[in-house]
Amino acid sequence: MVKVERLLINYKTLEDFKQFQQYGAQELSMLEDLQNEMIENDSKSPFYGIYYGNTLVARMSLYERSKEYDHYFNPPQDYYVLWKLEVLPDYRNQGYAKMLVDFAKSFNVPIKTNPFIKANEFWEKMDFESASYNIERDFGENPYIWMPEGVKEAIQPPSRLGAEKPAQKKETTKKAEKK
Repeated sequence: MVKVERLLINYKTLEDFKQFQQYGAQELSMLEDLQNEMIENDSKSPFYGIYYGNTLVARMSLYERSKEYDHYFNPPQDYYVLWKLEVLPDYRNQGYAKMLVDFAKSFNVPIKTNPFIKANEFWEKMDFESASYNIERDFGENPYIWMPEGVKEAIQPPSRLGAEKPAQKKETTKKAEKK
């Protein structure tokens, strides 16, 4: 039986990650991320994977973000950033990527990801939606988001981004003048 497990931050995991480097895109390389975590001696690993026997066949990073930095969900709340989902070529189309995404969704916390363009269909099958694009917030990325029940997308960027509509400012000024 295969299952998703939190990967330890150690040299064995570093060796396991090297097999992905030979197949994956440079953007998906997690070696540097893992090495930085090892240096910082952070015991709470953001890396999750699936082993088939002794072989790491699928992996992802799942980073927690505080609601202070939430510009995607309404109401603002803590959320996850799912990053660098990857399955080794010989193990693709066997449900491993879905297992990882379902595992992330099982926390019932909103999730944001930045998929490759060719992967949009996969994320849509996983019930993720393309986020409304905001140039100040997204910096050229095309994020997809998953929202548990009771959570909505924050269509309007929060005012702390400086994106308040001019019409709203005028109304506020007029109301203040009437008082």
